[in-house]
Amino acid sequence: QVQLVESGGGLVQAGGSLRLSCAASGRTFSSYAMGWFRQAPGKEREFVAAIGWGGGTPYYADSVKGRVTISRDNAKNTVYLQMNSLKPEDTAVYYCAAHHVLSAVVAGHNDYWGQGTQVTVSS
Repeated sequence: QVQLVESGGGLVQAGGSLRLSCAASGRTFSSYAMGWFRQAPGKEREFVAAIGWGGGTPYYADSVKGRVTISRDNAKNTVYLQMNSLKPEDTAVYYCAAHHVLSAVVAGHNDYWGQGTQVTVSS
């Protein structure tokens, strides 16, 4: 069992930055690929970024590529999402998720989900 707790959301002006964190419980964090998703009001949840259990080449949605960086610290059981040059359309609840297989994370077929953290970008 893995529990995921996101933090770091908030209100920021367009062009600003935020760093989201997702802390995982359990001693098997390093065996999971991790991802970030988001859901805006009235829209379906969408993929944002993912990273393999050992790091490696991350995956990004086209809508955030070049503005977002996913990283992980297995010693701290934490995955991060650094978001720069934020836009109003980035406003959403951001969720982290976990699965042993990276492709499953990207596809949204995750075993575990966090409760989410709200990100609001004002224009």
